[in-house]
This record gives sequence, structure tokens and C-alpha cells, in this order.
Amino acid sequence: MNIKTTGFARIGHWISAHKKSAVLILAVLLIAIGVGGWLIYQNFSQKSDETPRVTEKPKAEKPPQKYYSKLSGVEVESEESTNKAVVGVMIENSPNARPQSGLQEAGVVFEAIAEAGITRFLALYQNESPELIGPVRSVREYYIDWAGGFDSSLAHVGGSYAALQRMRDGQHKDIDQFFNAGTFWRSTDRYAPHNVYTNFKNLETIHQSNNWNSSNFQPLERKDKALEGEEYAAATNVYIDFSSATYSTSYVYNSETKNYDRSLAGAPHHDREKGQISPKNIVAMKVDMSLESDGYHNQIQTLGQGEAVFFIDGKVINGFWSKNSENSPLVFKDSNEKPIKFNRGQTWISAVPNHSGSVSWE
Repeated sequence: MNIKTTGFARIGHWISAHKKSAVLILAVLLIAIGVGGWLIYQNFSQKSDETPRVTEKPKAEKPPQKYYSKLSGVEVESEESTNKAVVGVMIENSPNARPQSGLQEAGVVFEAIAEAGITRFLALYQNESPELIGPVRSVREYYIDWAGGFDSSLAHVGGSYAALQRMRDGQHKDIDQFFNAGTFWRSTDRYAPHNVYTNFKNLETIHQSNNWNSSNFQPLERKDKALEGEEYAAATNVYIDFSSATYSTSYVYNSETKNYDRSLAGAPHHDREKGQISPKNIVAMKVDMSLESDGYHNQIQTLGQGEAVFFIDGKVINGFWSKNSENSPLVFKDSNEKPIKFNRGQTWISAVPNHSGSVSWE
């Protein structure tokens, strides 16, 4: 009986007939398989040991550091500039003193009645350097308290008895014309006593000679965005009366410049050299006022707390002012006890008598 030989059978017969060749081929195959496996293993091991490559993103350049004046909040060139000494000057506001010089460049201006309903200004400077400031007049006690909150010097021509007693105690940065004649001069285009002037260069010389090189004070809080929200009522026209029409002031909010264009006695209030006076922020502090024992000079409340109205970004905010001592800061808060944040630029602060002055807006 013939049985067909299968493929496996043939292979078997072949291996039987060629044992040596078969062993050799099998050995070669086993070696090839071993070598191939070893190569695969080595390749895998090397890959698994490699640290994954991380593509580093280019580092973003840090924006340049910005520095701001502690007094006005405007940008200044260096950190050193933020610690410059604050310089204060008493500036007259009687009709014969108008237009004044140096008011438009001040970082902060205080306005209050000096006597007989006549208002006077305390102009504070830190990074501004007016070439002409004046007319310079005498000082009152309450201006000393306001200047103290900014660790400021105070340039003046004499003052009330009470004010001079304080300024001459050796603890104040006193720049009295009576003891620093070379720092001031009298102009020939106006008659005395409305013609005393100084400049920033002269005042800085006094500072340097006394080592008044910096001022340590708590600045007003600032913001960079306009006020928004239904809680802020519009107030684009502001009216502040101190005593009579000669000293009444008003402000119109300029939506293009974001400033308040100031008027005095019904006419635009101009700085003689710099033109229209236009602060960024207006504060109306309500204060108690009384006469000193001489029956002529005023005494105005500077310490404690009182109502205040703030005009910022064409809006009105009701709140309070407070001050604990001469050298403590003047603090402003809204009716919810939140700090008022002011725009960067000039802040005009008016001390309005509770019983004889008024503040209104529309």
C-alpha cells in the first residue's frame, strides 16, 4: 500500500540524511535570533534611560520698573525721586495777588481762610520744580498741621503769633523770609505786601544746607482706572463757597483731559506762567472754624474727624476725613469706611467752614 509522504515527513527524512547541515543551520538561526533580541533590548534600554527633551519657552522680558511720586502719584524717573523732600509754600489769594505763580505745578494744594474771609493756599511740591512761586505770604497754625502730614518744609513770610511759636521751636523745617532773606525777593511789578517771590532752586538750597533731603509720609492711595458703577452719582459742575463771591470757586469736569478746570470769583483761574489750573481730584473738607483770641486770625479744625466730599472722574463720593496729630497722615474714606483712591495728578483740598461755607454740585 502506497502512503503519500507528508511535508513534515520529507523534512524529517532530509534532517536524517543531512544531520550535520541541519545542526549547523539551527545553530545559525538561534544565534541570529539571540543577536537580534539583544540589539532590540539594548536599543530599548538606551531610549528608556534618555531624559526626555523639554523645549524651553523663551523667557518673557519683565516690564521696566515704574516709580511714582509719593505726593502727586505721577510717574517719576527713579526710586530715588519717590523719596525726595516735600517743599511747602504759603501762597496768597487776595485779588492783588492774582494771577499766582507755581500753583498749577503743585502736587497737593490746601485752600483755607486766613482771615477776614480771604483764602490762602499751601502748595506742596516734591518732583515739580517751578521757576517762580508766589506771592508768598504768612503762615497760620492749621497749615502747619497739614504740612506735617507730608513731612514738608514750610516757606512763608512771618505769620500769626501762635503759628510762629510753633514754627520757631527748632522741630520744624522752617523757611521764614525773615531769617532767609536771600531765598526770597520782591518783584517790581506789584506792590507790597503782594510781591514776595521765591523759586524751587532757592528752596532746594535751603533744604540741602539743613540736610532736609527726604520726606517720610504716608501717600494718598491711587488708582489707574476710572470710577464705574451706579453707586457713583455724576458731578460735572462743583461749587465751593468760603465766604464771599471774591473767593468763591467752581470746577467744570473736562471729559477730554479728565481734569477739573478751576474758576475763581467767576473767571477761569490761571497760573501766570502755566495757564489754566486744572486739578485731577477735588476734596471739600468740612471743618469747624473760630476766631483766635486776637479777634482777627482764624483757628481751623485740623485734628479729629469731619465730613468730606470727593470729586473724582466727574463723580461724587461722600465720606470723611480724619487726622490724629500734626505729623500723622490726613486720611480720606468713603461712607463705608473704604479708603478713597485718587487719580494720579494734582489734588486740590478745600477746608470749607461748617457754618459759613457750602459745597454743592450738579
